[in-house]
Amino acid sequence: MSLKPLFGFHAVTVRLKVAPQSIRELHIDATRRDQRMKQFLIRAEEAGVNIIASDDDRLSKLCGNHRHQGIVARVESLPQAHSLDDLLDGLSEAPLLLVLDGVTDPHNLGACLRVADGAGAHAVIAPKDHAVGINATVAKVASGAAETMPYFMVTNLARTLGELKERDIWVRGTSDDAPRTLFEADFKVPTALVLGAEGAGMRQLTRKHCDELLSIPMMGAVESLNVSVASGVCLYEARRQRLAAPSLA
Repeated sequence: MSLKPLFGFHAVTVRLKVAPQSIRELHIDATRRDQRMKQFLIRAEEAGVNIIASDDDRLSKLCGNHRHQGIVARVESLPQAHSLDDLLDGLSEAPLLLVLDGVTDPHNLGACLRVADGAGAHAVIAPKDHAVGINATVAKVASGAAETMPYFMVTNLARTLGELKERDIWVRGTSDDAPRTLFEADFKVPTALVLGAEGAGMRQLTRKHCDELLSIPMMGAVESLNVSVASGVCLYEARRQRLAAPSLA
């Protein structure tokens, strides 16, 4: 089985918590002896993982950059739901999905996964041809959310949106020129929120498959938000409404 690198305190700590058996090797900076590293090593030793003392050059080569924080794990991929349909069939509450169209920057994807996990979204969906996959940088930025948030890359996003609508999931896109704002919508119903990449926005075909378009009110001089920030605003508004009326969510 092929192994992938996972690096940084947050990402590796989450893996230690949810699936320590998947960590085949844990490389740590042998010169780092601060309190944070000591606490981390206690947890790693309790989990029984194979700890290997390494230097900075070795760590950088393992993860492909110098932002490893002195920790690089070589891990097995975690199993996910076999399909989006399997995940949706198993939900006990109204689905809340984040759909990303054209997000190719790994830092943006990592931040989107992190906010989706925090807001309690059930999955993140993206097209295979217009998106970045899960890599070491995504996992680092996601701070562990890449391990817990289902991420489905679909062959045809327009078809997938149509299938979501067949399940009575309301598909809502974000657009600066939308007639209604985010705060006027009812997110207690099953919802898929569609966001495009910063600048380009959603593709026209994706836009056509949305049931409605909503805007995020912009009160200052800037005209738009980074896609991960916009995702957070939208998802937390949906979660706020559901927490206020849990019996309807």
